[in-house]
Order: sequence, then structure tokens, then C-alpha cells
Amino acid sequence: MRKAKRAILIGLSVIVAGCAPDAGPSGAMLYQQNCVACHGVSGAGDGPLAGDLPVTPANLRGLAAANDGVFPAEDVMAKVYGYRGRDFDALMPEFGPVLDGPTVIWTTPDGRELETPQALVALTDYVETLQDP
Repeated sequence: MRKAKRAILIGLSVIVAGCAPDAGPSGAMLYQQNCVACHGVSGAGDGPLAGDLPVTPANLRGLAAANDGVFPAEDVMAKVYGYRGRDFDALMPEFGPVLDGPTVIWTTPDGRELETPQALVALTDYVETLQDP
């Protein structure tokens, strides 16, 4: 009887685990795969390809400092996903297709709820960890 209960519990655990939402790649892994070449390991804009670019990549470590101490997550997401803006000169590639996949509801600083690719949120959260103290 105990073995049967244990088998049922193990079987249910496997079923529940199989239904858990895919967490997707970590922000650190996405950064390593897509950003390090230009922005560098620490985000200082000193990646191995930085010297070959016509414009020095942004120093990601100072984004919060340049925004009165508040990390500009929504702006980062827009630029990473593919919005180039008027001064962006199309130098940074669009990563939207790379980051498409499962979505989550992300709440903007002003309270709007946006359906956002989970990988984009993870990458942006990771970039926030690179900020200088």
C-alpha cells in the first residue's frame, strides 16, 4: 500500500512538473549570447567587437545613474526589442525575433500592464543588475 501511494505521488509530481510554465533562458544567458560582444561582460561598452563599431556601444552600467537613480526598464526594453529611436542610427540590431516566445504581463513604472516576451523581461532584469552602485 505504501509503495502504491509513493508511486502515485511520484507520478503526480512528474505530471505537475510537466505542466509548469517554461522559465525560458535566464537573463544572464541571454546577455552572454547577445550582448557581451559589444557591451562587454560587465556592460561597460567594452566588448571584443566594440572597437570595430562606428559608434561606441552604450555603457549599460550607468543607465540608472543617468536617469536620477531609477533604472529605465521600459526604455531598455524598447531599444533591445527593436525600437531604434531618432538618434539610434540603426547600429544595434533588432533582437525582437530572438526574444519572441512565451509572454508575461509586465507592469510599467506608471502602472500600465503590457504583454511582454518573458525573455525580454529576463534580459532587462539582468541588465539592471549590472548598474554601478
